[in-house]
Amino acid sequence: MARSFTTPLRRAASRGGFRLLAAGLLCLLVAGPAGATIIGGAVTGGTAFGQGGVFVKLTPPLMNPFGPPNSVGNDTFQSPNLFGFDEDQNIFLAAPLATDVGLNPIPAGMTVASHYIFFDPERGTSIVGTVDFDSDVVAIITSRGNLIASDFLANTGVNYLSPGARGLEAGDSVTISGPRQILFDTRASSPGDYVRVLTEFSPGAVVPEPASLVLAGAGAAALAGYARRRRAVAG
Repeated sequence: MARSFTTPLRRAASRGGFRLLAAGLLCLLVAGPAGATIIGGAVTGGTAFGQGGVFVKLTPPLMNPFGPPNSVGNDTFQSPNLFGFDEDQNIFLAAPLATDVGLNPIPAGMTVASHYIFFDPERGTSIVGTVDFDSDVVAIITSRGNLIASDFLANTGVNYLSPGARGLEAGDSVTISGPRQILFDTRASSPGDYVRVLTEFSPGAVVPEPASLVLAGAGAAALAGYARRRRAVAG
């Protein structure tokens, strides 16, 4: 005699898991990236390259080896690496925002995502590197005044130490090297070099990923079957 088999989704529904299944389906439908993000990078030159420097993407809270926990600036990393982390995402600008490279000012009414890129070596060190993003670069903020004025974009819980000591010096350069890439070319000592990169809103941020869509479809089918069985019992 053939043995009956039910999928895990149907079995959950038949055991009264309707509400849990519905909640899980809702989570799948809203899951996905939170916004435009840093997707990679590399150290390609300078004395940092000779010291083994690489690009490292960080995720707050930061695990900095020096200084107060979850902090950036004021010699908190002391490394030949080029670092970056995502700040606030999908920000609607209520007023124009001054920048130093690219679109200046960014007009009010535009939605952008913010990213913090920095080089904090132990001693005077040069670096050449690139950072890549999943949406187009709009502008870069490199000057002390504009960095301070744009700190409202941070919103990550990270402690930004010595904000008045930021700003690139003569001879330093951070430029837009491709639609979704920046080129970081500086020489830094204490307390390091820090810039803010603004990218466009990422359309993919509001769309479920393919795997989530497959699971959501299966969940929807199970819910529909459950509803049909309930109607049949009620009738």
